[in-house]
Amino acid sequence: MLETSSESPVPVRVISEAIGDYLGRLGPVWIEGELSEVTVRPGAQMVFMKLRDTSADMSISIMCHKSVLSAVEPLPQNARVVMHSKVSWYAKNGSLSFNVKEIRQVGIGELLARLEALKTQLANEGLFDDERKKELPFLPKSIGLICGRNSDAEKDVVANATRRWPSVNFEIREVAVQGSAAVVEVSLALRELDANPDVDVIVITRGGGSFEDLLPFSDESLLRLVADCQTPIVSAIGHEKDSPLLDLVADWRASTPTDAGKRVVPDMQEELQKISLLRERSYRHLHNRFEFERAKIAAYMDRPVFKAPHTMVTTRFDALQNLRGKALQSMGHLIALGREDIAQLATSIRTLSPQATLDRGYAVVQKSDGAVLRSASEITTGEHLRVRLAKGEARVTAD
Repeated sequence: MLETSSESPVPVRVISEAIGDYLGRLGPVWIEGELSEVTVRPGAQMVFMKLRDTSADMSISIMCHKSVLSAVEPLPQNARVVMHSKVSWYAKNGSLSFNVKEIRQVGIGELLARLEALKTQLANEGLFDDERKKELPFLPKSIGLICGRNSDAEKDVVANATRRWPSVNFEIREVAVQGSAAVVEVSLALRELDANPDVDVIVITRGGGSFEDLLPFSDESLLRLVADCQTPIVSAIGHEKDSPLLDLVADWRASTPTDAGKRVVPDMQEELQKISLLRERSYRHLHNRFEFERAKIAAYMDRPVFKAPHTMVTTRFDALQNLRGKALQSMGHLIALGREDIAQLATSIRTLSPQATLDRGYAVVQKSDGAVLRSASEITTGEHLRVRLAKGEARVTAD
């Protein structure tokens, strides 16, 4: 480490040489990226290029000999390559360069193997699970649309959604959908729309293309961003046969941009027809219920108690009269029996009564104290006696 201070600074050449020494320890490195801005100057032996990171908005300047580039030509536009390079620092002018010794194009087989490994990793983490996928809203307030600039995919989504629901509202973000800038621009648009409270669903779409064109939609950083979004995501990339990993992470996979436009909003005509059918069913249900209740009331009114309500009273009155007659009859019979019993008792009493004996001409003689005389020897001369006859009594004096 250099020891410096304001009193003892070091010259520029010392700092520049120190940087060169530090970078020299890095040694040769293999770098992967997307090749762009290839500049071949007439008569020059060196070729200057840009190597972009496919997941971030950054690039580095590189150079190589013509023979190195010729060894892998022809390269497709925005080819994904791996370069063997050594960092060089020119102390004289303080410039950094990457001197490339070998360039290899990343083949489709290798890319497929990487995608398969990433697919397995994300599946193990649960990013494809149905349990984490969010339901699409029935009728979104606003639809976020991420698409290419003036693309057919944008027109298909907007046209089909508007045809189904004319008042649908879109928040459209036109971005690069292929090349080195695609992942960065799509990610920025996705974050912006996900933060918008009025956007209820986001559609990410582009038309068909080659395998390499669709690679940005299998980028790990974009896939993880989609998985973290709070807003439901619809993937509408390419055609039915195209299947970037975004289809597996998104909450809904549309086979085409047209399919996405049909999926994010309901069909107004179908909904109006449903409302009409529901109204008809409600009317029919109420009509049937009314008829049922009316028939029930009519059945009640046909009952005798409703047709002639007085019948209930007269029937009860007749029953009461019958019971009253029976009660009176029973009571009269009991009274008659009682009278007979009383008459018999009266006859028995009269038969056993002393009055009957008196009525036959006999008399009862009693002393003054009421004692009945049964023998003449019980009488004293001059004693006052009371004689009860059949009718009345007499006072006598004994001789």
